Amino acid sequence: MKTFEQFKAVTMAEGFDEVLTREWGANHETPVHEHPFEAFGFIVKGEFWLTMDGKATHLNQGDTFRVSRNMPHQEKYGPQGASLWIARMNQ
Repeated sequence: MKTFEQFKAVTMAEGFDEVLTREWGANHETPVHEHPFEAFGFIVKGEFWLTMDGKATHLNQGDTFRVSRNMPHQEKYGPQGASLWIARMNQ
């Protein structure tokens, strides 16, 4: 996706009902957590590692990812932090 507006249009057409941007600082790490919504994300810049089911996936600029509703996961951001576009499906 080239623009946030394109990302928003595509994800809303797929049934996502909330679209936002997120910025995470250098080396930020979350505890294992879960969300009451499905999430689809696009890495605008930077990198991070997404761990689900004991498997860490390294994601870079241009990559996408999906986290199912109530899926325990952990995020660890790289030395430059990361900017993401996130679509949420709350229903």
